Amino acid sequence: MTTTHESVATPDGVVAPRFRPPAGASSSATLSLDGEWRFRLFPHPETGVDHAERGEDWDRLAVPGHWQLAEAPHAWPYGVPEYNNVLYPFPVDPPHVPDDNPTGEYRTTFRLPADWPEGGRTLLRFEGVDSWFQVALDGELLATSHGSRLPTEVDLTDKLRDGGEHLLAVRVTKWSAMSYVEDQDQWWLSGIFRSVTLEHRPDGAIDDVRVHAGYDHTTGVGALWVDAATVVTGPGAVAARVAVPELGIEGAAGEELRVAVEPWSAEQPRLYDVVVTTDTETVTLAVGFRTVSIEDGVFLVNGRPIKLRGVNRHEFDPLRGRAVTPERMLEDVLLMKRHHINAVRTSHYPPHPHFLDLCDRYGLYVIDENDLETHGFLGESWAGNPTDDPAWTEVLVDRVTRTVRRDAHHASIIMWSLGNEAGGGRNVRAMADAVRALDPSRPIHYEGDYSSDDVDVYSRMYADSAEVELIGQGIEPPLERADADSRRRAMPFVLCEYAHAMGNGPGGLADYDAAFDRHARLLGGFIWEWIDHGLTRTDADGVEFAAYGGDFGERFHDGTFIADGLLLPDRTPSPGLLETAAVFAPIRIDAQPDGTLLVRNRYAFRDTSHAEVGWTLHRGAEVLATGTLDLVLEAGTETVVRPPSDLVLPEPGEAPVWWTVRAVQHKAESLEEAWLEPGFELGAGQLLLVEPASLTAPAGRVSTEADGGFRAGPARFDGRGDLRELAGRTVHDFRVDAWRAPTDNDRRPAKWQGSADEEKWREAGLHLLAERKNGVGVSADGALEIDARIAGPATRAGFATRYRWQPVTDAPDAVDLVVDIRPEGRWPESVARLGVVLALDEPTAAETGVRWTGLGPDESYADSKQAALGGSWQHTVADWQTRYTHPQENGARRGVTSAVLSFTDGTGLRIDAGDVTVGARSQLGIELSLRPWSDDALDRAAHPHELVPDGRLWLHLDAAQHGVGSAACGPGVLANAQLHAAPVRMRLRFTTL
Repeated sequence: MTTTHESVATPDGVVAPRFRPPAGASSSATLSLDGEWRFRLFPHPETGVDHAERGEDWDRLAVPGHWQLAEAPHAWPYGVPEYNNVLYPFPVDPPHVPDDNPTGEYRTTFRLPADWPEGGRTLLRFEGVDSWFQVALDGELLATSHGSRLPTEVDLTDKLRDGGEHLLAVRVTKWSAMSYVEDQDQWWLSGIFRSVTLEHRPDGAIDDVRVHAGYDHTTGVGALWVDAATVVTGPGAVAARVAVPELGIEGAAGEELRVAVEPWSAEQPRLYDVVVTTDTETVTLAVGFRTVSIEDGVFLVNGRPIKLRGVNRHEFDPLRGRAVTPERMLEDVLLMKRHHINAVRTSHYPPHPHFLDLCDRYGLYVIDENDLETHGFLGESWAGNPTDDPAWTEVLVDRVTRTVRRDAHHASIIMWSLGNEAGGGRNVRAMADAVRALDPSRPIHYEGDYSSDDVDVYSRMYADSAEVELIGQGIEPPLERADADSRRRAMPFVLCEYAHAMGNGPGGLADYDAAFDRHARLLGGFIWEWIDHGLTRTDADGVEFAAYGGDFGERFHDGTFIADGLLLPDRTPSPGLLETAAVFAPIRIDAQPDGTLLVRNRYAFRDTSHAEVGWTLHRGAEVLATGTLDLVLEAGTETVVRPPSDLVLPEPGEAPVWWTVRAVQHKAESLEEAWLEPGFELGAGQLLLVEPASLTAPAGRVSTEADGGFRAGPARFDGRGDLRELAGRTVHDFRVDAWRAPTDNDRRPAKWQGSADEEKWREAGLHLLAERKNGVGVSADGALEIDARIAGPATRAGFATRYRWQPVTDAPDAVDLVVDIRPEGRWPESVARLGVVLALDEPTAAETGVRWTGLGPDESYADSKQAALGGSWQHTVADWQTRYTHPQENGARRGVTSAVLSFTDGTGLRIDAGDVTVGARSQLGIELSLRPWSDDALDRAAHPHELVPDGRLWLHLDAAQHGVGSAACGPGVLANAQLHAAPVRMRLRFTTL
């Protein structure tokens, strides 16, 4: 056995790849070798340790697990995790890797149990080892293997002694030739990170199974054909039998069985137990009957068009890395179902097989992706790329073959993906041919096949919604080759990555989703990505936080780019996931320009009889009336609803009156839906029926104080016109503002996006705005009028501002403020916000209670607002914040017409919004943000735990704020959500409580 970690060769000494039945599905004996193994880390692959070395005095290390995370979150005795997105962290010199190559020696001992069956074979199975490894038993080297996220089996049969103790030795290198084809956007983590088992294969056992379970939607008949290969160690073949007890059918393996069935889909994941037996083994598989096809450029499941509203999912746990537990996998699946996600792309490797079992059971469409990415060659113009190197053909075909053989029995898998960001080349076709030979029933995906010569769907990453619209209409720019162009136009289109969910985002998701619904050719897409990969660690004070690239002292890393998911690292849903749930809602309820609500059933296979559609007429927290709509929609149909004609609307009051319609699931229809909570929401929408009453005219007069200052109700000013006190609290800052703590999308756009918004805003000086008073006086009607100009350094551009303060005659504890903002000079393409910032002295700001009337309950922005509904909501200022893994702008609430702040000393402040105009557009309410720290502190903080309340309550009272987009790896803010420098007028009323 001469292969080394730098060899470009397929695994040696291993068993041919086969299917993987779910845990407990086989009657054959198994023995788990998971647990504490003895371990020692060496700096080089030439460890000098004999395979017969028992390592009695070595350390103990958990298997499965990564050695870098052995003592996380407190210590890192075996080296630290490293994060790179694209570039290799070593010289690009394939197949060679550095001599400094940490290598782990693992040791464990085992005895076969006394009841271990005699005869047959005993296989040693590794589900996943990163990256290259050798296997020895009792000092004898038996196998070398690789394919970190793929299984390896080694036949130990002839090496085992009855009742004897055996020493299993495994040597694992961090880097190998295979690191060149495993350059996925994730932490580099090493070791035996999936389970290790001994598996008995009796004579005549079921060695491999291929399941074909099609469904004819025209007849309702399922066609089952099971090809079962059996273990034969002696003469003669062993026949397997196939039965489906629930359906009352049985037959021989290889025989087609036809019977009426209920089909499988992600909406209704109907599974049947298919029992495959021989005299020595029984395997029970959960099988779904379904057929995938493409007709006239439309992707069909069971004869009906579907839309993939999906996510890309890396396997991740903040303490265990890729060594995910079954509990974590189930948590992921149920979170997806609860947020209306119906599809997963297993970026960028086959997942743990149990995850696919869960997708079958609970209903998720899966693109199962091969363990292949060579992204680091991009910087070398793909020179030397293994995807186009014949020396790598056998290795790459082996990888994709192992994927298909392991997973093909899963109904949830509707496409195979050849890999990710590995460029083009001859090996794309070789892999595609190998997949089709094994499984012609599923289409093939690979985004890197830009002309779509060898795939069945047209795939792209991060195309903006305008281009997606053109593709949907079939009028995208043509390819140079007419044959390739014609072939590609006949394909469905899928965005394998889009709506980059880094930090505060994604923005613009609803625009994509609307395009998907408009055009049959658009199959949908997969948001990048499911979860922030923040690894838990502690700082010097023992405080835990989510670490990203650079937090472990790495010199070469890609920083925060690992934090780009819809879940925070601890699996707390981000506002982006809540927005996703609202956009992906299967029963969409959308306001129309004519004052009606359009209700659409976006299920492909089920009507809405499982849902109750109820409505509420409400003003603030007050419920005025309720009712239900007698509404059942067939799959794919829609209707228009409007408020009941006999609904009595109240006169305008302090709060808007909304008619809100919600579709909720009132019963679980299968065991797979037993997790549904009462009132699980399937969609919601609302109409504004009565706007709030206008604020009364203030009409009071400002008084002049002895020190030359002014007083207007609860507001006190010095002689220069600076606001010094409001509602009995010292004012530390009050001025017009156009800056925000940049989001990740503001900071670091994809290279094709040009300059970052943050860069443009800094060049315009928005982060260093300074105000100059031009005049202070009392008007004829008694208002305090302050003229000012605010601008940043090194620029002629600025904002001419007038503040007009006036006491409210019939409310001595209230003061009105009218702010007029007029841009002067040349401004960048956008500004971050337009409004005023107010900082009040408040030592317990984080504990301040907030009750507001407006959109909520969570944050929303101009291009991320589908989840926000009008109503009355409450939080504390601490709960108002979103603790993004990398601190940034967060927490804005839009459409706020009133807010009441309840301070811990028993006092309070009410803020009411009157007329608000931005340019020529008037709007309802303001955008409100509250923080116990400044935007400057938010901008400087690298992690949430570094944000410390500064004894002030910071309020942003904005007419508008720029959208969030997804420019970190996708389109910037679309035109419909951009904020440009424009005249603004806001009327606000402050009342002391």
